[in-house]
Amino acid sequence: MTDARPPEPADGRLLAQFAAGDREAARLLTLRHGPRIHALARRMLGDAAEAEDVTQETMLRLWRIAPDWQPGEAAVTTWLYRVASNLCIDRLRRRRERTMAVLPDRADPAPAPVERIAARDRAAALEAALADLPDRQRLAVVLRHLDERPNPEIAEILGTSVEAVESLVARGRRALIARLAPRAEDLGYANAYGEGGG
Repeated sequence: MTDARPPEPADGRLLAQFAAGDREAARLLTLRHGPRIHALARRMLGDAAEAEDVTQETMLRLWRIAPDWQPGEAAVTTWLYRVASNLCIDRLRRRRERTMAVLPDRADPAPAPVERIAARDRAAALEAALADLPDRQRLAVVLRHLDERPNPEIAEILGTSVEAVESLVARGRRALIARLAPRAEDLGYANAYGEGGG
């Protein structure tokens, strides 16, 4: 028996359908790309509410440009990642411009198994190390290693060359290793780093 479902329409076609007044096309595009954009924003900003705002703003911008969309100029996915990346970087810059407020501890009062604590510590350490990276390095590392985007697409998102992406990712990875290396044993990364930290 063959699958009788029709193939999913391409992003560009859905965008054109939305521009012609088809609200269902907008819903399909949102379902297809919203979760990915939210995940990127969450990793960049470390805040679910801000990530939701970035996701909504990114999709709103897509709806605004839909009538002028030129098929073949860029993939819808790449355009979405570029807009979301820029919105995240803008928010990160605004955070730094504001007076640094002391954040309250959000410790979980309930006892947790050792594994859960260790996983939480690793995630917090990685998030803190990522936050210390320059914005473009952080974005390149997140897109490459957490979102698993290919270097050519990252280059298009960042508006740079593949070689520059490779350099950003390599420098970001080295910086992360250097930041995490002093705590590698505590975090359970003892075997992940060589003597020099790469």
